[in-house]
Amino acid sequence: MSADSTKDNVVRLHPGAGRNKSRIHLRGRQVNLDTLAQLRQLMGDQPIKRDMLVEYLHLIQDNFGYLSAAHLAALAHEMNIPMAEVYECATFYAHFDIVKEGELPPPAVTVRVCDSLSCQLAGAVQLKAAIEAGTDPTEVRIVNAPCMGRCDTAPVAEVGHYHVDRADAAKVVAAIEAKHFHPEIPDYLAYDAYVAEGGYTLLKQCLAGDYSWEDIQKVLADANLKGLGGAGFPTHMKWKFVRQEPKPRYLAINGDEGEPGTFKDRLYLESDPHRFIEGALISAWAVEAEAAYIYLRDEYPAALEILKAEIGKVEDAGLAPAGGIHLRRAAGAYICGEESAMIESLEGKPGMPRHRPPFVAQVGLFNRPTLVNNIETVFWIRTLVDKGAEWFSSQGRNGSHGLRSFSVSGRIKNPGVKLAPAGITMQELMEEYCGGMADGHTFKGYLPGGASGGILPAGMADIPLDFGTLNKYGCFIGSAAVVVLSDQDNIRNVVVNLLKFFEDESCGQCTPCRVGTEKMVKLLQRPDWDKALMAELSQAMCDASICGLGQAASNPINTVFKYFDADLIATDLSTTTNKYFDADLIAIDLSASAK
Repeated sequence: MSADSTKDNVVRLHPGAGRNKSRIHLRGRQVNLDTLAQLRQLMGDQPIKRDMLVEYLHLIQDNFGYLSAAHLAALAHEMNIPMAEVYECATFYAHFDIVKEGELPPPAVTVRVCDSLSCQLAGAVQLKAAIEAGTDPTEVRIVNAPCMGRCDTAPVAEVGHYHVDRADAAKVVAAIEAKHFHPEIPDYLAYDAYVAEGGYTLLKQCLAGDYSWEDIQKVLADANLKGLGGAGFPTHMKWKFVRQEPKPRYLAINGDEGEPGTFKDRLYLESDPHRFIEGALISAWAVEAEAAYIYLRDEYPAALEILKAEIGKVEDAGLAPAGGIHLRRAAGAYICGEESAMIESLEGKPGMPRHRPPFVAQVGLFNRPTLVNNIETVFWIRTLVDKGAEWFSSQGRNGSHGLRSFSVSGRIKNPGVKLAPAGITMQELMEEYCGGMADGHTFKGYLPGGASGGILPAGMADIPLDFGTLNKYGCFIGSAAVVVLSDQDNIRNVVVNLLKFFEDESCGQCTPCRVGTEKMVKLLQRPDWDKALMAELSQAMCDASICGLGQAASNPINTVFKYFDADLIATDLSTTTNKYFDADLIAIDLSASAK
């Protein structure tokens, strides 16, 4: 071979070659192949859909007990979305445990002790301390948790997914030792029994054309059925607004009742689930929805199992298309009770409220017109058609019409869900439906609409309880979550408990709510309340917050200023501390408060 030919076979490199070599791996965290294989086996043949992200996170959490960095990287790879989006979503929700590299996983058993108002009144602080004293922290993790929707059986602890009602340390430890980590399924009206007593007849008539959607809408209008999740917007108007928008349309049922003191939806799901399912399917038929989505709070594991089983029976009976009803789990975010935040969560994102307009009836789920209803609202549809609008509207007192499901808890003899006439007064509700005050307690005040509905004194127990009747007093009924207070409860402590809840549950999207709730708690922890400053802060939160959380968070303090001034005079901390509240909620750290 000649020198010239050898020279010609030499690969000549470009002068700049080698300076920008291709990477063997993509930038960012590398995917562990073993973890990826585990994930694929766990997911099976489930579809890879962006809106299923929260469901996949639940799948990993349930199987491993936590979400590792390797899990998140594998999930991001499998779904072909940025790792940052997966991490942002996972860290937004309280029920996901994120374990970073170098961190130890949490203990195998987690016990959540409810620290919302009704449970605090019933001794949640002492309960948590007693459980901690009787368990090994390396094997059992004890954490505080917001309202679990079981206020009538306070105090409540959750061992895994098993709820211990009227809990004490012995019951909780016994559940741990017995490895009782799964929900107990209560007796309920199953599919066959529901059909036997006339269930799904109305749905079949609607599908057969015996009724038009206008026929059902008129019944709802005549009965004046309103949204019973708290907003009170007329249901028939929602149907009309969604119907006038172009197809495709969707139905989304909000079952994330996270307002402290509310538990009515859980009762209906755990006793008569098909009345709800039939109402939901009629709603979907009325607006010609492409599909129906049910968003259920993760604190209701028994209801979740019931719905899984019974929806399958409905589809098998041909009353709903296979896969037409999508059951989705929430993940511990109170803010997702707001309809647009719920829709964001259904799409596999952090549940942050949207700016409006546009409203969800126009641009909702997957940017399509969406009918959003509460569980109890659609629960009533079959009953109203069967019994007639006149029957429903004839109920009520003091100028109101219809029935309300009051969730009553606190210092009351017989707590629970009370189906009572709209417009009933607090005094009448206690005496006629609750057996009066608990023994040894004297009526002092009440929350008519949960944590955000304000606080009224016992002297104002003659006000009708209904939508709009409480507005002039700075309160509202909301979801009709009534918490009764007695002479043994310190109003300061009550307010701090409520505002701590809002601080913890703020999604952080808007400054007035994120910073406002934090600052309000610090102001509340001072021995002397600066009413002028707190009123100014309250007004700013109300005017500038994106959604109802920030707008209503200061209602408890505003109403206490009006009606409980005597409770605010004392500044001696020894008199404001009582056995029902955690000391750190009322501790005065002036150095921190001054920041």
